[in-house]
Amino acid sequence: MYIGRFVVVGPGIGAYRVSSRSFPNRRVLDRDGTLTVGPTPDAPETDNPYISYNCARGVETPTGESLAVVGNGSHVDPIAEKVELGYPVRDALASPLLALDFEKDDYDTPRIAGVVGAETATIGTVRRDALLVEAVDEPTIVATYETDSPEPYGLSATGAGAAASEVLGADFEHAVCAAGATVDGDGVTLAFDNGGE
Repeated sequence: MYIGRFVVVGPGIGAYRVSSRSFPNRRVLDRDGTLTVGPTPDAPETDNPYISYNCARGVETPTGESLAVVGNGSHVDPIAEKVELGYPVRDALASPLLALDFEKDDYDTPRIAGVVGAETATIGTVRRDALLVEAVDEPTIVATYETDSPEPYGLSATGAGAAASEVLGADFEHAVCAAGATVDGDGVTLAFDNGGE
């Protein structure tokens, strides 16, 4: 089954996977502690604005709480910035999703994102017909297609690298690359898996 790009978040852990039929020549790179999806060196040139973006960032709230933000597009940065400014997580997710809305491509692709704390997690999506943001207490998935409302997901990984590898290997079609994040007393750990690239 093809569900497109997806996010899984639960307290202390999160992951994001790029799945793509149209633009498979992508990878995740670590750019000074921010994980960025971008084209591989051999990727064909494109002017598609949805190909490159930050997909995972660690942030700190004004009260010193460490959080990780994961998502499938340019909304990751404004979500992270609002968290750093002290917005409640629900509002930090909802306002950029609402402002940027679903992607204006041929499929009206939803935007998906999650914010992970050591003891908390919140997941969100904006699609043509809804804006959904909810706090979750177990690993929960939301995807751009098919699974476009949050639902429980059996993530067993406990580390950031293991989370990236687990979602990359999940039984959904057209896996490309993935990112993982964990949050604990030591802060945020980010990792990625480009499928043996």
